[in-house]
Amino acid sequence: MNKNNYALIMAGGIGSRFWPVSRTEFPKQFIDFFGIGKTLIQSTYDRFLRICPPENIFIVTNELYTSIIKEQLPNIADNQILAEPIMRNTAPCVAYGAMKIAEINPDATIVVAPSDHTIANLDKFIAAIEQSLTAAANNDCLITLGIQPSRPDTGYGYIQYTENTLPTDPKLYKVKLFTEKPNTDLATSFIQSGDFLWNAGIFIWSAKSINKAFEKHLPEMYDIFKSGQTIYNTSDETAFISNAYQQCTNISIDFGIMEKADNVYVLPAEFGWSDLGTWASIYEMAEKDYVGNAVLPADKVMMFNSSNCMVNVPDNKLVVLNGLHDYIVVEANDILMVCPRSEEQSVKQIVADLKSKFGSKYI
Repeated sequence: MNKNNYALIMAGGIGSRFWPVSRTEFPKQFIDFFGIGKTLIQSTYDRFLRICPPENIFIVTNELYTSIIKEQLPNIADNQILAEPIMRNTAPCVAYGAMKIAEINPDATIVVAPSDHTIANLDKFIAAIEQSLTAAANNDCLITLGIQPSRPDTGYGYIQYTENTLPTDPKLYKVKLFTEKPNTDLATSFIQSGDFLWNAGIFIWSAKSINKAFEKHLPEMYDIFKSGQTIYNTSDETAFISNAYQQCTNISIDFGIMEKADNVYVLPAEFGWSDLGTWASIYEMAEKDYVGNAVLPADKVMMFNSSNCMVNVPDNKLVVLNGLHDYIVVEANDILMVCPRSEEQSVKQIVADLKSKFGSKYI
């Protein structure tokens, strides 16, 4: 296993689209949605054990979740947990991770991946990551994985690529354009054009290349984290990061770096990917009965004249549904939500409205 391979797993989100199961104090990355005996972050960590030495896997998260990570990933050392004091989107967490890892190993190549994705074909996933790591180690480039789209989904970002390829790898294509969550008509035109991919949000680059990209495209953020060069991996790191994050703008790595850089390449890939972004993604992956109902768990749920529903309720409660079609029914934390599947994208706004009315009590 290549000692220069590193993984930075992003695990700081609150997963508001999975409310009420996912809550601020215990978000979706720490939940076992499918009853397989592993939470999403545990599955993600295990995948990267096939790619990196265990000491080279780092978790970046909100400081609220440090104890949960230690409980769910007991082999992770304290130095491998990057605790963010406040949420500032993905650019600061990538800058933090890249600087910290570069101080450990200047020759590092890094995979940055969310903690809450599912991968059906592990061998194909590993092959894609290893191919990208090799390319990143030998070229000054920023690589993203693109998923072949199966439908005009408006919940994903899209990547348009050209016919130009990386000189050392003809399967890596030069990126032309990033588009965030288009409307249905635009998404349909993307699919028909044949040169668009879904943005998986999985990035691969060398520590040198991504730090150079920050210096060029987000120079103020680069200077903030560069000033801690002698502090990373010491007892003073926590205090430094607390101050650094107060100075950072709230910006994504996509908008701050990837959409601006001219050395971005995409590897088209198919490995059974889902970002588990909404209840629809759970529904898509779950086992269904003969009329399309996905029920988790199914022991005490009775369905009558109902079809194509996503049901997630406590296993100790008897639930009877009659005459319900194409609905999401979720109960957790003393909260019941019933929502048409066609309106699931509104769950995030519902959570925002609840927070405005009730504060954080139900969030």
